[in-house]
Amino acid sequence: MQQLHGSTRAYPWGSRSLISGLRGEPATEKPEAEIWYGAHPAAPATLGVGEKARGLDDVIATDPVHYLGRDVAGAFHGELPFLLKILAADEPLSLQAHPSSAIAREGFERENAAGIALSAPNRNYKDPNHKPELIVALTEFDAMAGFRPLEKTRELFELLNCPELDRYLTMLEENPACESANLRALFTTWITIPGTVRHGLIEALINAAQPHRDRQDWMGFCLNNIIQLNERYPGDVGVLGALLLNHVRLQPGEAVYLAACHLHAYIRGMGVEIMANSDNVLRGGLTSKYVDVPELVKVLDFHSMAEPIVARDGENPHQEYPVPAKEYRLFRHLLKPGEELTIDFPGPVIALCIRGQISVGDKEIQPTESLWISASDPATQAKNIAADTTAELFIATT
Repeated sequence: MQQLHGSTRAYPWGSRSLISGLRGEPATEKPEAEIWYGAHPAAPATLGVGEKARGLDDVIATDPVHYLGRDVAGAFHGELPFLLKILAADEPLSLQAHPSSAIAREGFERENAAGIALSAPNRNYKDPNHKPELIVALTEFDAMAGFRPLEKTRELFELLNCPELDRYLTMLEENPACESANLRALFTTWITIPGTVRHGLIEALINAAQPHRDRQDWMGFCLNNIIQLNERYPGDVGVLGALLLNHVRLQPGEAVYLAACHLHAYIRGMGVEIMANSDNVLRGGLTSKYVDVPELVKVLDFHSMAEPIVARDGENPHQEYPVPAKEYRLFRHLLKPGEELTIDFPGPVIALCIRGQISVGDKEIQPTESLWISASDPATQAKNIAADTTAELFIATT
């Protein structure tokens, strides 16, 4: 068992106060967008300090069976299969999707063969892995998650009563068997229309949305988000894409799960995120970064998501978030002062403190600090985590 030092990522959309606030520190000069607790080679967490610090990816590579366990090492090619993060957004992330395993492998090999550097701005595939992801809100958290059922999108169009939008209603016919094909046709049309036509359509959309932005229902919430997105990215094609998505507001402890190939974007807030060990992103707007329209359309799953929020066990202070990803399991624990928690998992474990202070043996960890427990660590078999104060703790394992 060792203290694991996360790797901070300073993307422009990040927050200067949310992560530093967890530590009880003043706002930072540069935005802190994410802290990565994992072994992805782009930004591995480290074990040890100073000259003795080593990337978790390098440590695991010396003896995958020892650190991951025989089953995990065999199933995931000797690599830690998940990436745990704290994510803090003051501004919207790009509209994006992540590839399936098959698409990721093919794309990674294709771009390698083409000689596209991993750091190149037009690189789509940074690794050969898919990226199903789960995010648990730490603050109130706004997100767009998956295509909304077309029945509700038709309802939204009727409210807007916008002639420029209504000309696309023929793509929203009511036959459920055609829903994914209709979504594909409409999204592909919007993402490829000429710029002048797009700008006119978005201007008409925003004008139609303004009178409804204060409605106290899902349509008002969605339209207010659309207006704000257009203020930040005027005329961007992602504004049209966002009109087709579920807009959700999570309260602390609530979560959204996104399987590979589902279009989404986080808007604002802080959460703990876990995903398969990948950094593959196909963007569809709301960004100044590279947007590869044909590749995005190839990746996207156009089936709608009726309910993107993950079901959970009420207000249980010891919560697992059940998702179908085979790479990870995530637990959230709210501990009272003096309360102990026993962890007993056969595979590798990362314990991340979010609030309060916890002790494991002779080690104490504070907010944003974490512990790495390998599969061969005796602590994995049965180890008590004690809360020194009221604490919030996340446990990630396979």
